[in-house]
Amino acid sequence: MSTTASEKNGTWRNWAGNVTALPAREVTPASVDELSAAVRKAAEDGLTVKAVGTGHSFTAAAATDGVLIRPQLLTGIRKIDRTAMTVTVEAGTPLKRLNMALAREGLSLTNMGDIMEQTVSGATSTGTHGTGRDSASIAAQIKGLELVTADGSVLACSETENPEIFASARIGIGALGIITAITFAVEPVFLLAAREEPMTFDKVTADFEELFTENEHFEFYWFPHTGNCNTKRNNRSAGPENPMGPIRGWIEDEFLSNGAFQVANLLGRAVPAAIPSIAGFSSRALSSRTYTDIPYKVFTSPRRVRFVEMEYAVPREALVETLRELKSMVDNSTLRVSFPVEVRTAPADDITLSTASGRESAYIAVHMFRGTPYQAYFTAAERIFTAHEGRPHWGKVHTRDAEYFSKVYPRFGEFTALRDRLDPDRRFANDYLRRVLGS
Repeated sequence: MSTTASEKNGTWRNWAGNVTALPAREVTPASVDELSAAVRKAAEDGLTVKAVGTGHSFTAAAATDGVLIRPQLLTGIRKIDRTAMTVTVEAGTPLKRLNMALAREGLSLTNMGDIMEQTVSGATSTGTHGTGRDSASIAAQIKGLELVTADGSVLACSETENPEIFASARIGIGALGIITAITFAVEPVFLLAAREEPMTFDKVTADFEELFTENEHFEFYWFPHTGNCNTKRNNRSAGPENPMGPIRGWIEDEFLSNGAFQVANLLGRAVPAAIPSIAGFSSRALSSRTYTDIPYKVFTSPRRVRFVEMEYAVPREALVETLRELKSMVDNSTLRVSFPVEVRTAPADDITLSTASGRESAYIAVHMFRGTPYQAYFTAAERIFTAHEGRPHWGKVHTRDAEYFSKVYPRFGEFTALRDRLDPDRRFANDYLRRVLGS
């Protein structure tokens, strides 16, 4: 087990650079036993403990001034069970490595988000999701969890073992313990036919129900200051495989979506008045395309332009009205927004603090280029989202607190009671959890 300092002078920093922390010490356990020992030692020293993945959260969910656990040695597949169709994977495994390893075994997750850098435990603990009419978040595909609790003991939970813990721990925001392994449901690898094409804002909002109903996975991006959107439809296909050509893939995914987009954002940050013109150009730069490939090559894409993000889940039936209010707010303001607004959906699930818990949901994500003031835009957007009983993503910027969550999550008290039971001394607490869950 190694103990090291983060970065220079021991400061830990998240991917977007908007959150920093100065832990007392940092531990990289090489086994579950070493992790348990680190938690017990922290208790002896009167220190809190937080595990951190790749820092892709925009909130301070993983920040600590106590012991920072780095799980990068707790990686890899423990077991593939082809009878039960499950895979058990160590908590520090990056989603990218899991996806590639499963594909080599002829297997796949059913649905996933579009960023694949996160660790499996970080992604699931904050409720990371893709888009789906029938298939839900990554956490909803969990069949079993193993976690180290506040006294250093190792606890297993599933639908049949400690089911009341399983109901909450799949999206636990790091409040119930440190996850050491996750068992996911998997299925034989399949093909997805992807269809991407521009569409006007008016058309996509007018036809939203139809587009949602007719496609297994539908999402779209609206470019602020324009009436333009880019839509994505992903549906299962019998084949044949028809992957994106390497040259076109590079031009659109690397040059336009990352390289040229980075330059456009740097220009917009330097000259905000140019942003509406840049947005008009950006929204027309991507043309229609279709391709067919295995899931992770369709669902996930590189994200090299750094940003800060807020995302709220609203009831699906409130999506169009909420989005129109957001567009009207931007159109009638002096805001200059260079990043597209992303819209996705999820079916209702049964996880206590899932943003889709008990209700069909639609997600609206607003972004700002890193280093650009985002507070005015996010504050105005949040006012609209909360008016529709929005639930913020646990890993993305928001200002809500426990009082608000107790109103929008019917089972909020169930989660906090479980936390009282599993972590009465708040070994896993930090400022963020005190705000969102209460002290």
